[in-house]
Amino acid sequence: MDLKTASALRRLRLVSVPEGISWIVLAACTVIKYTVAEGFDVAPVLGPIHGVLFILYVLFWLDAWNRTKWDAKTGALYFSYSIIPGGGFIADRKLRRLSEDAVIAERARKEGTVNA
Repeated sequence: MDLKTASALRRLRLVSVPEGISWIVLAACTVIKYTVAEGFDVAPVLGPIHGVLFILYVLFWLDAWNRTKWDAKTGALYFSYSIIPGGGFIADRKLRRLSEDAVIAERARKEGTVNA
């Protein structure tokens, strides 16, 4: 994996967890607003924050998809993680494994234990 691909995956990982947290918090605050406390409205603050994080996730997802050459199924899967509540955590875990596997494979190639 080249440096630009690794950077694209790292950026996607870095924004996936905050995006997942903002989605869950926004959903929880909306439920609280309509069930428990009618005067409790944080959507004007949390909505734009979540919107910016979602846009960043989509931009970084497009960059990672372009650089890693994922097939349509894998690309759609990582996009769907931005829609599922808490999906950012799943995306982070899978991307971390992908990055770690790439580092291990690169080290093995450099040591000459794997034929390239």
